[in-house]
This record gives sequence, structure tokens and C-alpha cells, in this order.
Amino acid sequence: MKSELKERLYQLVHFSETQILITLSVIVGLGTGLGSVFFTGLIVWFKELFFGYSEQVFMTQAGSVKYWIPLVPLVGGLIVGPIVYKFAVEAKGHGVPEVMDAVARRGGIIRPRVALAKAVASAICIGSGGSAGREGPIVQIGSAIGSSIGQLFKMSAGRVRVLVGCGAAAGISAVFNAPIAGVVFSLEIILGDFAVRTFSPVLISSVVASILSRAFWGNHPAFDVPSYSLVSAWEMPLYAMLGGICGMIAVLFTLTLHHTENLFDKIKMNPMLKPALGGLLLGAIGIYYPQVFADGYETIKLTIYGQMAVLLTLVLIFLKVAATSLTLGSGNSGGIFAPSLFIGAVAGGTFGYLAHLLFPEVTAGAGAYALVGMAALVGGTTHAPMTAILIIFEMTSDYRIILPLMVAVVFSTLVARHIFEPSIYTIKLIKRGIFLKSGRDTAILRSMKVSEIMETDYEVILASMPLPSIMNKIATSRGTDFAVINRSGKFVGMLSLLDLLGAVTDRSLDNLVIAQDLVATNLVTVSPDDDLEVAMKRFALKGYRMLPVVNKTDPSIIHGVLRRTSAMKHYNRKLIESLK
Repeated sequence: MKSELKERLYQLVHFSETQILITLSVIVGLGTGLGSVFFTGLIVWFKELFFGYSEQVFMTQAGSVKYWIPLVPLVGGLIVGPIVYKFAVEAKGHGVPEVMDAVARRGGIIRPRVALAKAVASAICIGSGGSAGREGPIVQIGSAIGSSIGQLFKMSAGRVRVLVGCGAAAGISAVFNAPIAGVVFSLEIILGDFAVRTFSPVLISSVVASILSRAFWGNHPAFDVPSYSLVSAWEMPLYAMLGGICGMIAVLFTLTLHHTENLFDKIKMNPMLKPALGGLLLGAIGIYYPQVFADGYETIKLTIYGQMAVLLTLVLIFLKVAATSLTLGSGNSGGIFAPSLFIGAVAGGTFGYLAHLLFPEVTAGAGAYALVGMAALVGGTTHAPMTAILIIFEMTSDYRIILPLMVAVVFSTLVARHIFEPSIYTIKLIKRGIFLKSGRDTAILRSMKVSEIMETDYEVILASMPLPSIMNKIATSRGTDFAVINRSGKFVGMLSLLDLLGAVTDRSLDNLVIAQDLVATNLVTVSPDDDLEVAMKRFALKGYRMLPVVNKTDPSIIHGVLRRTSAMKHYNRKLIESLK
């Protein structure tokens, strides 16, 4: 009786790994939601400190002259430098590439101190006028929280990665009040994995963070937008054209930021002083164009309502690119999401003004194009069209904008990728020799040839073997996939247990069906000279577990087989070696 009671109690308190992961995803959502509230409050406090109290002091000393303005981001940079370089160097820049690297190459391991360093450094940077956004930092903060919780509970590397994705989704969800966009951002950019086992905890974490942020700030969209309607179907080509222009501007932004980072890396001075230099140069722009300071949300709102002069919006496109590149390229801490929204808004507003001037009868006002331009620029910089569409849709809560959003974002992403393949996230990793795609380092994949991993000792079935013999062969074999050859030893095709299901249901065919009749006709193969990146793409086509390795010039000659498990084992081993 006692043993039965103990067994029942054990079953009540014993949780499966999936249940534990779901529970931890809730904790990550709560932690990131609270972190976003703290981070946002910190930004407000530092803005008041730098541009409230400091303005009173400077105005007393210098009257109405505003040439003291560059000193504010300079002081901010002087404080940020030691935090970044002494406490957590991962907090430098916009942060998302570091999270991507941790997920793809380090088993999701992020140091806990990164969350605090990123929060403080980014709040000081943005609060002192740094041209950066709060979205990248909260993604890194949430990811660090998720990673720390996973490490605390000694979860496997795969589970830690998922918890990192939970933190990233929760961060976007909390800051933008956009839970769906948060999930898609995490799956599309951070994890590169849309499997159900990954989707569920990420979704839960995003929802929890959104509920928590709404409890503090209310259920309001990030931007209150004017009513919108598609005036005419003739607008769609104009939105496609806007998408193409935003794609080109996105490449300009990506390359300017990249070259500015390289330029500051070459400057021979103490690295901790470089953020101050970047802040000083930013402040010089801000004397005449203060709109470039901080995240620029007020300017975005004015542009959406068509209350900005067209010449000013045109100039701000390039000044915001320069301001953000100086801020983040010099080593300051912040995100690129808000600057992308800003640049897209002023670019779209400029385009919309001209379009409405030329075609007043068939076009909406400049504000509608500003709104679409925001999504198009985000899509062009991040190469994540689904995230770009959903984030603007959820930020505005206006379904009527969805068709122009889709058209513009797709054209922007296509044009940006055609001109320059890396995104604003991956270019920073490529600089370090890291090529990420779908959550894996393709540099390592490209370094391994199929010939190094393939198995030359594999099981075969003769093409003339009847169905009963095939079934006996499978019953006594350890595998379920076989190479089929003819009597001359020529390769005919592959046969798996799934290929037999149709024939097995009709036992009258036992003596009529041979292996030749069952082999797959749409054969996918690899050659010994192919690299592992090519092989992984072939595996992904239809979820293959094993691929035949054949001669490139004569596919009837088989050299061996490549198993997906073996390929992943070798990839992981090389990955570990590269991190030593």
C-alpha cells in the first residue's frame, strides 16, 4: 500500500522535460517583461538626467547658445565605454548578432552579466541622445535571461537555445506590444527553426511578456496612426517602387554602419574613448538636426501624420544613417530597429509626398507611404520579411495596411539581397569569419567535404530481389534505407521502408513486385566533392535521413552513402574545435 502511494506521489511531482521547458518559458517571459519595464524606465530617467538637468546647467552658463549639445552624447559615451569594455564586451553595438552567434555556435550560452551591462549601457547611450533603439538591447537582455535560466537548471544545449529564443521573442513582444511579431522574429532570425517543439515555448514566453507589459503601460499600439485606406489599385506599383527604393537605402545603411565600425577599429586610441568620439560627432549633427537623437519616435509620429516638411524628411534619411553609424560603429550600445523604422518613415514620407503630388487622384497621403516605408526598411536591413510585416501590422493594429506592407517589404528584401547578400545582422558576424544560415555556421559546413564523412560500408539490395526477400532483409537489418544496385553493380536508386507501405498492404503482389519497381524515381544525390552545406540543403528537401553519394559525371556509380546523423555529428565536433 505504501509503495503504491509513493508511486502515485512520484507521478504527481515528476514532470517531463517538455513540461519543465514550458514552465521555464513562462519564467523567461515574466523576467523579460519585468526587464523591459526596468529598461524603459531607465531610459526615461537618463533622458531627464542628460537633457533635463544638464540643459538647465548649460543654459545658465551659455545663455541660448546650443553648441554645448555635443557634450551630452560625448559624456554618455565616456560612461558607456568602460561598461562595455571592462564589464561585458558583448554589450557593444546592436547586440542581436551576438545572440545569433551564441545560439548557432555556443549552445545558447550567454553570460548573465550581459543583461545588466546591456540594460545600463544602452539606457545611457539612448538617454544621452545616442542614435539607437531599445529593441536590440531588450532582445539581448531577454536572451541573456533565457540563457541564464537554462544554465541554472542545467538544461541541454538544445533546450538552452530554445530559452534564448523565448527571451528574444519576449523582448520584442514587450517593447512593441507585438506578441506575434516577437515569435516570428525569434524563429526567423535568432533560432532559424519553425518546428512545433520550438514554437510552443517561444509563443508562451511572448504572450506572457506582452500581458505583463500591458499591465504596466496599457494595451495600446506603439504608434497611433491616422485612418488609412487603399485609394486605388494603381497604388500597388507605387508601393512596389517604394519597396525597391527602401531596399537600396537599407543596403546603404548596412554598408555605412559596417564601414564606420571598420573605421573606428582602425583609429589608434583607447577603445573605451571611442564611444565618446562617436557621441561628439553625433552631437555635431544634432546641433542643427536634433531629430537624429535617440530613437526618434516623435519624428516618426509626425511623419506618419504628414506634418514634416519634405525637404527635411529627405535630408533626415541620410543624416539618420550617419548618426546611427557613428553611434553604434564607435562602440556605443543600442539597437538598429528604431533607426530602421525612422529611416523607413522619412523615406516613405518623402516618396509619398512626391507620389501624391504627381498622382493626387489615385494615391493616399504621405503618411500612408511613411508607414509602409517603415516595414520595407526593416525588411531590407534584417532580411526578415515576415517579422517586418507583422511588427508594423501589430504596432498599428490596422489590417487595411497589410497588402501594401506585403508588396513593399517583399520588393525591399529582394532588392537588398540582390545588391548585397548579408543582412545588417550577419555582416557583423561575417567580419569575424562566421557565416550563419538557418541557425548554423555555414563556414564550417563549407569546410567539410562529403567524401570525408560518407560511409563506404553500406547495405544494398539487388534490383531483382522480390518483395518477400526484401521484407526479410529489412527485418534482419539495423537500418531502414538501402541502396539498390543491378547485377552489374550499377546504382539504380534508394529504397526505404516507407516505399514498401503501398506494396505491403496487398499481399497478392508478393511474387510480382521486385526492388526495381519500388525505388524512388525523383532521386536526390550528392557527390564526394560537394560540401556539407550542399548536403544539408539536400537533406532538408524532403526530410531525407540518408543520401547516396554518386559520381558527378556518371550517377550510376555509387561511392557510398551519407547519413544526416553522421553529418550533424561531424558538424558539432568541428564547431566545438573552432571554439577552443
